[in-house]
Amino acid sequence: VTHPERLDGVIFREGTEDVYAGIEGEEGSPEAIRMIEILEKEFRTQVRPDSGIGVKPISETGSKRLVRKAIRYAIRNRRRSVTLVHKGNVMKYTEGAFRAWGYEVAQDEFGDRTIPWEDAVRKYDGKVPADTILIKDVIADNMFQQLLLRPEEYDVLATTNLNGDYLSDAAAAQIGGLGVAAGGNMGDAHAVFEPVHGSAPKYAGMDKVNPTAEMLAGVMMLEYLGWQDAAVRLRDAVRKVVASKVVTYDLARQMPGSKEVSTSVFAQAVVEAIHGAPR
Repeated sequence: VTHPERLDGVIFREGTEDVYAGIEGEEGSPEAIRMIEILEKEFRTQVRPDSGIGVKPISETGSKRLVRKAIRYAIRNRRRSVTLVHKGNVMKYTEGAFRAWGYEVAQDEFGDRTIPWEDAVRKYDGKVPADTILIKDVIADNMFQQLLLRPEEYDVLATTNLNGDYLSDAAAAQIGGLGVAAGGNMGDAHAVFEPVHGSAPKYAGMDKVNPTAEMLAGVMMLEYLGWQDAAVRLRDAVRKVVASKVVTYDLARQMPGSKEVSTSVFAQAVVEAIHGAPR
């Protein structure tokens, strides 16, 4: 946490499945009662009658689509590894399947550019050949401590919906908070980019909050569009201003010797840094 520069990673989170699919029945509702009856009669599973019920779908299609995007990103951006984060030791047929499908898509579609961890250890004593992406997996709860203790060892993470929700906020805390964390929602043909944080209406009109996450979401959008020069200029400008310790309140309280400024003053400093950069 005191060395945010050690964490330089990207999290790919599946966004349509898992417990976020919204297939639920409220406790005592006809839907919940019916699902409990089916589970008990058809699957011989005991469920307390006063339970709410939720369904956790994890598909081969959704899992492979996500891991495919993560590997393509890693190759395109010269990243070193893709880590499949899962809880397959407990949920074998959902999160365990996610892990298996992740390794499958790596082998079947990117076999010439990737190597699974076991092969790297067996063939190369753990040393990954140049221009090869290491594919490995970590249990979700262990991943949290790994990001804290050994962040340099993790580059691109690919994970299920709920795990990704938790991990993205936890990782954001290590680099300064949600005010600097950007994200994107990417489909096969379209994408939308936004800050990881919500709308925070209580801060509306106060000229106070950190616009860095919004700006970095813009960087991600520019990269997606193929406008690499513009993306680099904006990212470098934000980096330069933060390095000068001209920051908004959320970072100022974490940076001794910093100068706390408003949203608009920070934004103007970024604009000036862009104009001052060599073309």
